[in-house]
Amino acid sequence: MEHQLHLSSSPHIRSKDKTSTIMRDVVIALMPATVFGIYIFGWNALMVCLVAVLTAVVVEASIQKLRNKKITISDWSAVVTGLLVAMNMPGNSPWWLVVIGSFFAIAIAKHAFGGLGHNFINPALAARAFIMSGWMGRMTSYTTPKIHEISQATPLNVIKQSILDGKSAINAVSDSFNIGDLFFGNIGGVIGETSALLLILGGLYLIFRGVITYRIPAFYIGTVAILSYLLYGFNIELVAYLLFGGGLMLGAFFMATDYSSSPTTPKGQIIFAIGCGLLTVIIRRYGGYPEGVSYSILLMNLAAPLIEKYTAPKVFGGAK
Repeated sequence: MEHQLHLSSSPHIRSKDKTSTIMRDVVIALMPATVFGIYIFGWNALMVCLVAVLTAVVVEASIQKLRNKKITISDWSAVVTGLLVAMNMPGNSPWWLVVIGSFFAIAIAKHAFGGLGHNFINPALAARAFIMSGWMGRMTSYTTPKIHEISQATPLNVIKQSILDGKSAINAVSDSFNIGDLFFGNIGGVIGETSALLLILGGLYLIFRGVITYRIPAFYIGTVAILSYLLYGFNIELVAYLLFGGGLMLGAFFMATDYSSSPTTPKGQIIFAIGCGLLTVIIRRYGGYPEGVSYSILLMNLAAPLIEKYTAPKVFGGAK
């Protein structure tokens, strides 16, 4: 027969988007905040970014070579992981600590569970949690922008300490920081916790490109805002410090939205985001650590399969 019909199983939906295209969009979205972080923290921050990305790419290629698998570093996924590892580290981090972080993210959190698409937790956040467990002092010794002096005072630190001391949190944090500096990025912290504005713009770019949806960022940030207002004394100004003074924007737009470790159903994404927001505020308000974004996302990563199971749409015509 000249013309034949080919029967294939579902699904029959095709997309022009490739992994490399999606990952390049993520890199593009991160570039403004990355460049700004290098600008305010100096040349060592550039070293952190380059070493993190290079280590991630080399480790990924080496593991795939050892396992006789196709080398897929051209899909940019290792670049994204390395860049996110760098964004989760202080600008004054030593090179060897950066190498440890990227190695753990790729070798343990990603390839130990099957590689791209099979990791059940966000690799960059897993690396951050691992480094925090062994080198907390280095991970919390931030440099002051432009001056590059060591300073451990961050807005969330100040708020946490003032509450422990029984003082007014808003007075303490407003005496030390300007809300405009938090929004535009003139504060200490890890490289990716600086400019909330640039991170938001990068996140909006991803939404515009269709790489992510609005659900996880909107419900995550919204939950943190509402609960912070209720649990921190009904103060709108203090809520602004809590939204812009930590890693919430980086986590909400770039890490909680990881395809492999978050639900794919619309209802599941909303539940996942609300859970992240709830845990973030609980850890910040009642835990011993002033920041809760990393651990809240990792904990919800573990719950993602269960959320996916109970929010999956019913098959039409299927049995009850």
